[in-house]
Amino acid sequence: MHARFTPVRDCFDDLLATGRESGASLAVWYDGQQVIDLVGGYRDRPGGTPWRPDTLVNVYSVGKPVAALCLLLLVDRGQVDLDAPVQEYWPEFRTPATVRQVLSHTAGLPAFPVPRPAAAIADWALLAGDLAAADPEWTPGSTAGEHAWTYGHLVGELVRRVDGRPLSRFLADEITDRWKLDLGLGLAEADQRRCADLRYGDQRWPIRKLGEPGSLRARALGNPAGGLDLAVLNSPLWRGAEMPAVNLHATASGLARLYAGLLAGGVLDGVRLIGAELVAEATRVQYDGEDLVLDRQVRWTLGMQWEPDGSWGMGGIGGSSAWADPERGYAFAYTTALLAEHDRVDELVEVLHSCL
Repeated sequence: MHARFTPVRDCFDDLLATGRESGASLAVWYDGQQVIDLVGGYRDRPGGTPWRPDTLVNVYSVGKPVAALCLLLLVDRGQVDLDAPVQEYWPEFRTPATVRQVLSHTAGLPAFPVPRPAAAIADWALLAGDLAAADPEWTPGSTAGEHAWTYGHLVGELVRRVDGRPLSRFLADEITDRWKLDLGLGLAEADQRRCADLRYGDQRWPIRKLGEPGSLRARALGNPAGGLDLAVLNSPLWRGAEMPAVNLHATASGLARLYAGLLAGGVLDGVRLIGAELVAEATRVQYDGEDLVLDRQVRWTLGMQWEPDGSWGMGGIGGSSAWADPERGYAFAYTTALLAEHDRVDELVEVLHSCL
């Protein structure tokens, strides 16, 4: 690591030394090259198995832009039209939403409509069918609400209907293999063996995240059951299933590489994944207003959140995060097993900016 970024390493080490972090990885690309690649702590219990550069961890919503990128590849190839109705590709789909509205969280389907047990996580056809038959919570395009659990099934079923491959296979064949990214969905047994176990920063974390019982947020985050339950999250059921909105398993270095490639206009190590014009469209603000699930002002692009400093990317509810900052010229990724808040990332970024 270049001496210029030593303060970032010191901040990362301090998070671990003070117990605010138990196991994590951090990667940063700057000016077209990787300048930071750090791992620390443990992937299971304190004093247990050390976190390694190839340790995978569930990153929650950090996976949403990855799922969106799969669909955007089909847009880039002319196989999908952003402004076509979803029904054109998915005939059973009742909601009159466009592909663009699905990608920008304005389609009106932020929660699965039928209560399902944790076992339903492994049943793609069941959950996709529930969404196809659902009535939207609002007129598509009129407002936004993060499609917390549903986003991956909406995007993934569109990919499957057009391409024929499930999202996990499409991601592996068309993105991770070509750009050499260590991340994936629906993990095989060998990859499951290198996963970190999630743990709560405090025992009330899942209660805080669900919000008021019966609220739109609670319905969006609580169905199917088990998405905030450690017994489910650390199980082969969760790691082997495809819940693309929330169960991408990744390394920080894999995520930072992805954003570095997008920052470079869709080309990484000479491999073109997607056109620069579509990258520009995908990272442009599509919706700016109140988000009914997050209960705050949000600027949605096609799969990411756009921040006032011009950066675009996504954070996960447990504290993992990944984004690109075109103004400052860097791509950032932080992955953690300790389910808590984003203050750890905030501090690391403040130090990074001081180094730049």
